[in-house]
Order: sequence, then structure tokens, then C-alpha cells
Amino acid sequence: MAAVVSAPAASQSRSSKTESYVDNKRKEDVRQANINAARAVADAVRTSLGPKGMDKMISTASGEVIITNDGATILNKMEVLQPAAKMLVDLSKSQDAAAGDGTTTVVVIAGALLKQCASLLSHGIHPTVISDSLHKASLKAVDVLTAMAVPVELSDRDSLIKSASTSLNSKVVSQYSTLLAPLAVDAVLSVVDPVKPDLVDLRDIKIVKKLGGTVDDTEMVKGLVFDKKVSHAAGGPTRMENAKIAVIQFQISPPKTDIEQSIVVSDYTQMDRILKEERNYILGMIKKIKATGCNVLLIQKSILRDAVTDLSLHYLAKAKILVIKDVERDEIEFITKSLNCLPIANIEHFRAEKLGHADLVEEVSLGDGKIVKITGIKDMGRTTTVLVRGSNQLVIDEAERSLHDALCVVRCLVNKRFLIAGGGAPEIELSRQLGAWAKVLHGMEGYCVRFFAEALEVIPYTLAENAGLNPIAIVTELRNRHAQGEINAGINVRKGQITNILEENVVQPLLVSTSAITLATECVRMILKIDDIVTVR
Repeated sequence: MAAVVSAPAASQSRSSKTESYVDNKRKEDVRQANINAARAVADAVRTSLGPKGMDKMISTASGEVIITNDGATILNKMEVLQPAAKMLVDLSKSQDAAAGDGTTTVVVIAGALLKQCASLLSHGIHPTVISDSLHKASLKAVDVLTAMAVPVELSDRDSLIKSASTSLNSKVVSQYSTLLAPLAVDAVLSVVDPVKPDLVDLRDIKIVKKLGGTVDDTEMVKGLVFDKKVSHAAGGPTRMENAKIAVIQFQISPPKTDIEQSIVVSDYTQMDRILKEERNYILGMIKKIKATGCNVLLIQKSILRDAVTDLSLHYLAKAKILVIKDVERDEIEFITKSLNCLPIANIEHFRAEKLGHADLVEEVSLGDGKIVKITGIKDMGRTTTVLVRGSNQLVIDEAERSLHDALCVVRCLVNKRFLIAGGGAPEIELSRQLGAWAKVLHGMEGYCVRFFAEALEVIPYTLAENAGLNPIAIVTELRNRHAQGEINAGINVRKGQITNILEENVVQPLLVSTSAITLATECVRMILKIDDIVTVR
């Protein structure tokens, strides 16, 4: 009876607000649940935004520990089950792919937008209206950002280094930014192809991690570095000058039958013949190799049988050929591009013109292990290698991730050559201009755009909060400065006050900001449009 009584009351209260069909409750609930789940994910990474942001320690099920500040890494490792929250994880992944940096920013912006959307929905505004206004506002935002940007030339190395060090400042390894930033810039500039100046493939920069030393010992190597030892069997050479290098994909070992079978040998003379044949077979191969003048062999890992046997290593050592075995299959492309040589798939095709030439191949002791360095490569392809060092594995991994972000920032600048101020300046400027634009718009749109503008203040607010400043006072002062026309005023976290951020060299590529805004709004629009979750068993 009670249920029957309450139903008309509920419908009256709803119909008094809008004339609509009755059961909207479930849709509102699903939307609310999605928004709450996604906001929870955003709040988890919010504290790690900016130079004074905290780091997260992630302990995985397998027992490994990761310490990181990179939004994409944190979210990747989180086991998120709720489907809407998973969208935020994908959001940071796509920002990582598009720009490489700003992975935390994009999630925080999305979280703030969702918060504003929740309050708009509670006012009874239709999700589609909100979604369309968001789209309009994001297009306008990109225009505003582009108008603020400062063009930059690739020859202007200082500007590139400034933006790379801004990216590194919010990381665990920020104290090494003076070393890593120029290194990232030089690495990217050395792989830019003059024929296609807009494209940088980060796969041309190989990062080799080696335990031992500190991050200060990180260096860029013009050449190749292998995290392996030279094969020491039978006392072969470990250093070779004027090297002629062959990358081979066949095995230097006695052939096996194609199918599993056993050969029964009845007397010793036959056995001797087999061994003699093996020796002759291997010697024949090595003579062919030696005939081309080759003196360094890189041997690809083999699945079928041992790529080299002790016997063949013995003969190779006698022939004074330096051997590096177990080269990974997916490294072959990088190696051949760097050495400007061709991989050799069969002993019959072993010719001198397929070899690469280098001044020096040597084995160097580093930390607790050894590495092989190939330097002075003739006609080297546009690749480069960065050797990252660190005192423990966590620091090395984090240094590699930070370096990746810095490389991406420089890559963004190569693609789209504009810089923009950092430190919360662009967001406050956007908030101000969109707020002014909202007053011009009619009806619901202006209302929604105003909320969108307010949401962008979350970035400077969080920056101030993470730095232990008073967020409300700082953001109010920022608004005031921007209203007076100081476009580049931002939060200087080190001094704890508001200064002109461009003069402080806190800059970031335009692409990072624009892609953060567009991706965040797109993700929020997706979440808004969902009104039901259907589970299929």
C-alpha cells in the first residue's frame, strides 16, 4: 500500500519540474555512478600534478614495486573495473600517445569537468545540451591557446631545452633535469630527418638501462650499445678497431634434420666421420665469413637450434672474429639502420657490400656487468642510443619514463613549433576568456560554457594545493593579474608566488595543452552520453 501511495507523490514532484515520461531514475543513477567512478580515478592522480606533486608507489600482484609520478603509468597499473573509470585510463593512454606529456593534467581536467557536469545535470539540463556546449567550448579553447602561443625555431636550442626541463621538473628525477633535458633535445634533433622534418620516430632512439652509478652518469652514445657481453669462449678478441660488422640471421652450428628423429651409429669410425663433417661444415662457413674481411659478428637469437656451438666459437676465436650472440630479433631493424648494413639470412649471401663499418667495437665494464659499444660508425643512419644509469632499478625505470616524456615534448615541438607558458597560466587565461564568451551566448549554452570555464581553474588550484600554498588566495590573485592583461602570469611554485612564467622559463609545447583539452572534453562527452549499462553474460 505504501508503495502505491508514494508513486503518485513521486510522479507529481517530478512532473512539477518538467513534463517527462516517468522512469528517468535509472538513467540518472547510471550517469551518477559513472561520473562518481571516473571522478574517483581523477582524484587518485590529482595529488601527483606539478613540480611539487607527490609520487605514487605501486605494488603489483607479482610483487614488483614501481615508484612513479607519470599519470599514464599510475593509471595503467591500476586495476580499474568500472567501465566508465576505464575510459579515464584510456584517456591518459591516448594523451601519452598524442603528446607524451600532460597525462596527469588531462585526467584532472576530465575529473573537474565531470564534477561540473554533475551539478548541471542536477539542475535538470539535458545531457545532450551539455555535451554540445562542451564541444563548442573546447573548439573555442583551442583557438584561445593558439592565439597565446609563441612560435619557436628548431635551431633555438635553448627554448627546446627549457620546455624539456619543464616536463622533467615534475618527475622524481627532477634534480637531474639540467643533464637530461639537453640530452633529450640532442637525441631528438639527431634523429630528425631533413627530408621529412615534421616526423620524429621515437623508435630511432634506443634507451639502454644499466644498473650502477647514478643518474648523473647517463650519457648519449653516437653509435650502438648492447647490454651484453662479448662471447668469451676460447679466448676470442674483445676489442676490434676498424671493424667490419655483419648482422647474421643464420646459425653457425651443425645442421639438424628437419623432423625429430634419431640416427643410430654402430661403430666408432662412423661417429668420427660425423664429427669430422661437422668440423668441416663449420670451418667452411667461417672461411666464407673471413674471406669478406668481416671481423665482428652479431648473431641473432635462434629458436630452432643453438645459434653457435662451442666448436664454432672456438674456430671464430681462432679466426680473430669478435662475436656478440643472442641479439634480439626486434632489435635487428634498429641495428641495421644504425650500422647502415643489411641483415644476412644465409651463408651463401655473405658478401662484403652487406657489412657495416665502424672505427671501434669494444667491451666496456660498467657497474657490475659489461656492455659492448660500437662507435665511429661510417654513414650511420639517423639513430641514437641513450645509456641510462642509476643506483637502483626503481630510479632507472623512473628515469627512463621521465626521459621518454622529455623526448615526447621535444617531438611535439618538432611537429608543431609553438610554445606556451606553463604553471597554470594558459588554464586561467582560458577560464577568463571562456567566461567572457559565455556572457555573449544565448540560453543554456552560455550557462554550460560558464561551468566549463570554472572547471579549468582546477589546474592552477591543484598546483597551488600540491605546493602547500593557499589555493584560494593564489587563484584569486591569478585571475586578477589575468584580468589586468598579464597573459603569462602563472604560479611560481619555487618562490610560492605569482610571476611571469615565460621569464621563469616554465614553458610547454602547445600540442600538450590543446590535446589535453580536446581529449578531456571528448572523454567527458562520451561519459555523459551513456545512460545505461548493459551487462552481457
